[in-house]
Amino acid sequence: MQGVVILAAASVFASVVPVWAQKPTPLSDLLAEAARNNPDIAAARHAWRAATHVRKQVTTLPNPKFTLQDFSVGGAKPWSGFNTSNFAYVGFGVSQKLPFPGKLRLKGEAADRAAGVQHAEMGATQAAVADEIKADYFRLAYLQQMIALFEDSRRTLGQLAKSELYRYQTGAGDQADVLKAQLERTKLVRELTLRHEEVAQTEADLKRLLRRPQESPDIVAAPLTAGKLRYSSRELLAFARKQNPEVQVDATKVLKGDADVRSAERSGKPDFSVGYMFERTGDRYPAYYMLTFNVIFQRRQRTRAAVEEAEELATSSRYRLEAQIQQQQAQVQEQYAVAAGTAEQAKEYRQGLIPQAEATYKAMLADYESNQRQLDWVLTSFNNLLEIKREYARALFDHQAAIASLETLTGVKLR
Repeated sequence: MQGVVILAAASVFASVVPVWAQKPTPLSDLLAEAARNNPDIAAARHAWRAATHVRKQVTTLPNPKFTLQDFSVGGAKPWSGFNTSNFAYVGFGVSQKLPFPGKLRLKGEAADRAAGVQHAEMGATQAAVADEIKADYFRLAYLQQMIALFEDSRRTLGQLAKSELYRYQTGAGDQADVLKAQLERTKLVRELTLRHEEVAQTEADLKRLLRRPQESPDIVAAPLTAGKLRYSSRELLAFARKQNPEVQVDATKVLKGDADVRSAERSGKPDFSVGYMFERTGDRYPAYYMLTFNVIFQRRQRTRAAVEEAEELATSSRYRLEAQIQQQQAQVQEQYAVAAGTAEQAKEYRQGLIPQAEATYKAMLADYESNQRQLDWVLTSFNNLLEIKREYARALFDHQAAIASLETLTGVKLR
């Protein structure tokens, strides 16, 4: 009877992979759902769409001006003197302002660049939301794995406590050892409570990002694994320089700054206006026809200040871009080191430390069953194995979190 209990206790550490009643939801499904439903992404998308309508506004000619005039002679009332004086008339006219050639085109280019900035910012928002979802997803997988491990460990300690109680009742055990097993089990209960609280917090954040009701069914994550990196550090750095979302935002701002400079320089050119007026007098007098052409000169001081402002902002954008590239590439190096290091750690745990710890634990159980070891030895080996498997799960989590961060930093899929 006692041997069956001990063997059952030994078997619970065969795997740390949790078995959940609900089928895991693939991460790709959550990312696609967030792209459709996340309010931050939707807001950024509409901001970009709004920016695409600016070009038509700034490249369209200014509004035409229509004029109706009544010039009275001999009295304040309208039409006074219309048939008695050749000075009285009713006039109809139209005028149009004509910007210097190229001004509207350059304004349109600047508007296109501004829309490009909004589009890049939408991409950065999507990447940021995806990064949050990945972080929550892998944390959820880690917590679910830890809960499964703690649940199995709690059952194991319960069986050990029962076995030691049986030994005590038959005179072969010690009551203090029974208490030790029960205290270890209580510690695990506390750990389980904390992990369940963290799961609830992570689930709430995931549902917020997915715009799901908080009372909707909980999400189950796929088990954590470790894999090889598909690209070298040098390749990832090149990807970050070209495809990093934040770098792309700053790169589009540089293009917008250059377009603003060209538009500001052209704004110093004069504008024109053309007008036509038809004036009708009485039937006894001839009508008047008037064509006007105006040249509108720009204040040089204002134009020079606008150009200098645009140039300074363009220079600032270029420096920001260079700083952003340096920052993102530094993060790539850091996360690459974490991903590579944790992959090696996970391999060492999986192939070396865990099998050795399991063998030691089973040997201690066998000695305990044959009364060659005290329960302290079993509990020590049990806690060592539990700690190693906790560290193994943590290494898997850190590895997946680093891969997720690299995907955000480089804009490429690494899984």
